[in-house]
Amino acid sequence: MASSLTCTGVIWALLSFLCAATSCVGFFMPYWLWGSQLGKPVSFGTFRRCSYPVHDESRQMMVMVEECGRYASFQGIPSAEWRICTIVTGLGCGLLLLVALTALMGCCVSELISRTVGRVAGGIQFLGGLLIGSGCALYPLGWDSEEVRQTCGYISGQFDLGKCEIGWAYYCTGAGAAAAMLLCTWLACFSGKKQKHYPY
Repeated sequence: MASSLTCTGVIWALLSFLCAATSCVGFFMPYWLWGSQLGKPVSFGTFRRCSYPVHDESRQMMVMVEECGRYASFQGIPSAEWRICTIVTGLGCGLLLLVALTALMGCCVSELISRTVGRVAGGIQFLGGLLIGSGCALYPLGWDSEEVRQTCGYISGQFDLGKCEIGWAYYCTGAGAAAAMLLCTWLACFSGKKQKHYPY
């Protein structure tokens, strides 16, 4: 089976897939922020949350529904910062995934990844990592929304967690992006084989 990748390129392809998968899983999971409300654990992502309060008509009180799901609409996301974060991080994850799948195809298809294509792919990975990093930086700006304040003891604010904690999915998303920016971008420069020059 012919490959268009060097030995370094194969490592780049595998690492690219690992970074993309790590960022995408972290982005999709609603465990960016942990807290509690009405004695039940609550967690938030950028566009999903677990456990939410509803008014129980029979008992005339608020109860927590312990389910995970996305917000009913894009406008339902608690803050404008989180809406921007969702778009920016989603775009970044899409770019990382696109490059990772192309790199994996380069393991099986000859002359798919040249040195130039490898460098362009590295630039796209850097951009993807930068977008995800920007999304992670924007996320704390939404901690002053009413939903978050209810969960964090009404003492949270922008860049102030109150009684909440940062969840594993936030670190997962950021770590995948950082590795893509720092390692994959560098390895991409040495990933493609020099193209053959044909006489025609």
